[in-house]
Amino acid sequence: MSFKTLLAYQKGFDLAMEIFHLTKAFPKSEMFGLTSQMVCSSRSVCSNIAEGYRKRRYEKHFISKISDADSENSETQLWLDFALACNYISEEKNKELIDKSHEIGKLINYMINNPQKFGL
Repeated sequence: MSFKTLLAYQKGFDLAMEIFHLTKAFPKSEMFGLTSQMVCSSRSVCSNIAEGYRKRRYEKHFISKISDADSENSETQLWLDFALACNYISEEKNKELIDKSHEIGKLINYMINNPQKFGL
């Protein structure tokens, strides 16, 4: 199996791409601030899942990397709240993206709590 088959990775990738396209409409003054933070943290969810999956033989390392993915997912929620507070996105869009992030978080937490299901 590949990390690309993991549902948490797939949903994380989709959310990261949605955020990437969404931030294109943000003011240019946010390019090195909010925009880069949102894009980076959302992409980091996927990169940590990929790295953790490759280290799945080592349960503690796997859990550590997947836990990092969970942290990045929470950070993405924070930046979405800032985007809402700055009026760059609507309340409806914020809720939609936060809900997707919560779903990803549940999948990530399942991986953390059941590492043996992802071992070799």
